[in-house]
Amino acid sequence: MASKVVVVGAGNAALCAAMAARENGADVVVLEAAPEHEKGGNSYFTAGGFRFCHSGIEDAATDVLTDLSPAEREQIVLPVHDRQVFYDALMKVTHHQADEDMAWRLIDGSRPAMVWLRGHGIRFIPMFGRQSFLVDGKHHFYGGVNIEAVGGGAGLVEAEIARVVQLGCAIRYETRATRLLQDRKGRVTGVEVFGPEGTEEIAADAVVLACGGFESNPEMRTRYLGPGWELARVRGTKHNMGAGIRMALDIGARPFGNWSGCHSVGWDISAPPYGDYAVLDNFQKHSYPWGIMVNLRGERFVDEGEDLRNHTYVKFGREIMKQPFRTAVQIFDQKTIPVLRDEYRIRQVTKVTANTIAELAAGLEIDPAALTRTVERFNAACRPGKFNPAVLDGVRTEGLAIDKTNWALPIDEPPFEAYVTTTGVTFTFGGLRINERGEVQDVADRTIPGLYAAGELVGGLFYENYPGGSGLMSGTVFGKLAGENAARG
Repeated sequence: MASKVVVVGAGNAALCAAMAARENGADVVVLEAAPEHEKGGNSYFTAGGFRFCHSGIEDAATDVLTDLSPAEREQIVLPVHDRQVFYDALMKVTHHQADEDMAWRLIDGSRPAMVWLRGHGIRFIPMFGRQSFLVDGKHHFYGGVNIEAVGGGAGLVEAEIARVVQLGCAIRYETRATRLLQDRKGRVTGVEVFGPEGTEEIAADAVVLACGGFESNPEMRTRYLGPGWELARVRGTKHNMGAGIRMALDIGARPFGNWSGCHSVGWDISAPPYGDYAVLDNFQKHSYPWGIMVNLRGERFVDEGEDLRNHTYVKFGREIMKQPFRTAVQIFDQKTIPVLRDEYRIRQVTKVTANTIAELAAGLEIDPAALTRTVERFNAACRPGKFNPAVLDGVRTEGLAIDKTNWALPIDEPPFEAYVTTTGVTFTFGGLRINERGEVQDVADRTIPGLYAAGELVGGLFYENYPGGSGLMSGTVFGKLAGENAARG
């Protein structure tokens, strides 16, 4: 008799768990708290980028980028991203706080998981628009997250849902899990849910929690991230209220990871409180390395060129929260405006253009003298060098309180453009502890039988910062792991 697995959530991690459980013989029910038109959790709002191990374009094209023609491969320069590069990037941005065992499970599982997704019909393409620059007729990629699902996060979720349904899994929308059921020995035997018909209990041989963190919950954000975080915009779904974490903690699961940390980004100041299903992730503003970023006092507050964008945008999202009115302004001149990402050209953008810095400041309601002084000091500190946005080019300033260590070009060719941003929170880093089988551990470090977890609500990987593309990859690797083992028991 087939085992029954209930998967709580319907984003990438949950859908991977459902596919893996189903292909391992289980009957699978997927519970999605959202209505069908708001399905997909935070995965729907991502760019769909994945960070995984490969040795270059010819290698990646063998079993992941299978749609590329030989002529297209010839136009791509894709740096090697092997297991050591992946490990170094993860440990660098987390200051070696990431759990070693989890890190290696993610890294070593990344390539097999990508091939597995491709085998389920998920298609991938290079991230030409956001992660490469055209140099001498070839697309030079940088930063480690270079491959995306066709259609971005929305395309990924739609393709995964289609596959889940094709495999015979059931999806119940507007049905949120409220409590885990246990027998007298502590084994999880199902979930209590609240749906259109009210409260009911669903029996199961195993439950996989994959319903996101607590980023949509202003009370929990304030409690764990700190004062003021209830005012942050939410990049994605409004349904990730921390329910999976709470249900697990209620039966004795061990809290794990960086509970005061989160993935957050520079987000357009005019964006709505939660994600927009039309604009999706285009409210983000991630070309700040090519200009300067100031607060409403006209002061720079970070080294915009500290590292590749994929290694700094999360920590800078938190820095924006510390600024007056949680606001930061990105300023560019005509030297770099042509290389800004497409998200700067959407209709829903908060932008000021002017021919002088003083006029720009007036339009931004920043003291013109203060902003002019900041820009003049920055320009005077810029040192000569060859600007190359595809690498850490070493074009820097010298002598400032906060120097810019790469891509430091004077802001001196009008008309100038300024983009007003705030912080958009994506997902939280704190969550549950799992073992090598994806099973949730209790406060005595024992397995809670029948309970598995994957995705955002698993703690231990990301601390204070995050390397781009590793969130969806983590959801896939640990979702697949949880689904396989939930089905096998």
